[in-house]
Amino acid sequence: MSVLSRKQQPLLPACDQATVFVPREVEKRSMNFDDVLDRIGGFGKFQKTLYVWICLPQIFLAFHMLVSVFTGAVPPHFCRSAWPVAANQGLPLNFSQTTSHGSGYNLSCTALDAPSAFANHSNALAQSSGPMQGGCQGGWEFSKETFHSTIATEWGLVCDSAKLNSFGSSIYMSGLLVGAVLFGALADKYGRRCIILVGLAIQAIFGVGTAFAPNFYVYIFLRFIVGTTVSAVIMNAFVLGTEWTGRKQRMLAGVITDYSFGFGYILLAGVAFLIRDWRKLQLAISAPGFFFVFYICVLPKSARWLMANGRNEEAMDLIRKAGTVNGKQLPPDVKMFQEYKEFEMDAAKKKHTVVDLVRTPRMRKLSLILFYLWFVNVLVYYGLSLNISDFGMNIYLTQFIFGLVEMPARTITLFTLNRSRKISQFSFIAVGGLACLLTIFIPDELSVLRTVLAMIGKFGITASLSIVYIYSAEVFPTVIRQSGIGMSSMCARVGGVIAPIIYLLREYSKEAPMMMFGLCPLLGAALTLLLPETANRPLPDTIRDVEEGYNRYNQLSYLKPFSTKHWVASRL
Repeated sequence: MSVLSRKQQPLLPACDQATVFVPREVEKRSMNFDDVLDRIGGFGKFQKTLYVWICLPQIFLAFHMLVSVFTGAVPPHFCRSAWPVAANQGLPLNFSQTTSHGSGYNLSCTALDAPSAFANHSNALAQSSGPMQGGCQGGWEFSKETFHSTIATEWGLVCDSAKLNSFGSSIYMSGLLVGAVLFGALADKYGRRCIILVGLAIQAIFGVGTAFAPNFYVYIFLRFIVGTTVSAVIMNAFVLGTEWTGRKQRMLAGVITDYSFGFGYILLAGVAFLIRDWRKLQLAISAPGFFFVFYICVLPKSARWLMANGRNEEAMDLIRKAGTVNGKQLPPDVKMFQEYKEFEMDAAKKKHTVVDLVRTPRMRKLSLILFYLWFVNVLVYYGLSLNISDFGMNIYLTQFIFGLVEMPARTITLFTLNRSRKISQFSFIAVGGLACLLTIFIPDELSVLRTVLAMIGKFGITASLSIVYIYSAEVFPTVIRQSGIGMSSMCARVGGVIAPIIYLLREYSKEAPMMMFGLCPLLGAALTLLLPETANRPLPDTIRDVEEGYNRYNQLSYLKPFSTKHWVASRL
């Protein structure tokens, strides 16, 4: 309940006056939590140190998210019993002969009738007897030019078993979905710090365990557990940081964590280049997680969470310590009060559910469009990120370039968003989709051009993914905003699960995956034109505001424009 001064007492009934009366000297020292953060420093030495601790795990989260690009890679290969020439006649192994780039016909999974076929690549297609029947009886021979070992080379995940590799990636992405739901609820109950520490510990243990997996099925189970911890850490670290950061610095702080993930994206290319064995690579990205044990001593709790759970004294002690680190002290008798807004009181009177997102016509249209935008952005983002080997260039260089474009893609949105949310969303997702679609017309011989187009596509999708966070929070009305963001996030995770499976369409056409990654964003761009412009506009509070149109409620002067506080809420 807000505090009123003596001069305001006559405006209230007698009973209310007695309830809320507070001496003026106490009122002057009463602040809400954001006011307290401003008083002790919204982004001082304490917060900057906190973000160092938050950003370090982000690098390793990027490692775990993208390491399957290298550990699950499929080098050129052939079956020893199907290609007996190299095994029995001592001819030099030339793995480039197993694939005819011009025709797109892959000889890795075919059997040859004539021994001379291997020596004469031009005759290989004519003399092949088609796909092998009954699997490879003599074992697989893999090129070691790029990779010493991968899960594909160790467990024979090629040809008829190649689907298992894609399903393994999908199961890992399912872990992200489960982790977001599970650890999100646990964090609200036990606190951000606790879940971050638990997540880091489980991630280190199961990550190292993955390096010693005896078979593929144990491997994907361990990867699934690691996926749940990635969601636990990345989500709660972001929340912990924003809950300690002042209102004016929250958007910048969010970008800092994004840059840390991008840095991990780039760094993984170098680590994987130096470590070509998948077990050693998995161990290298997981074992350092045990060093995060010192976070028990340095990672603070969330004072905002402590207050929300009635632990006010503990929260105040933590705030005073933060103020001491920042060189700013609070008055000893300062008190905090909870500030309630009118729409929060109204929402308490009328409970809203997820069903309200699709109950009314206009709200249903906007919700379904936003759900699709989240889905398609994550689908294409991970579809491109996890399959960089398809573009024909050096896989390590491609990984480095794809990580590099993350930085400008996330930065440019800071300058375009203030002008127009709608045009920014439309432009970037259209650029991403168009670039992906154009790659299908580029011949395999022009691998550099294909990679450049894929890089442009990655740039557009990354920027679009950054924008859809804030755009969604502005379109959904206050009473169902959190439900809308939650459902959108679920749709995004579904896109991540489907992304690896899309590449199974290569069995029917090698252009099919990139065609999907091109057409789906272009459809999203068209649907974006049906969304309202929200830049520098007041936010809708109720579903009625949305249904009656923005022209009406734009005239309501008591509504406030979108703030960084809403941006933070959209990222949680």
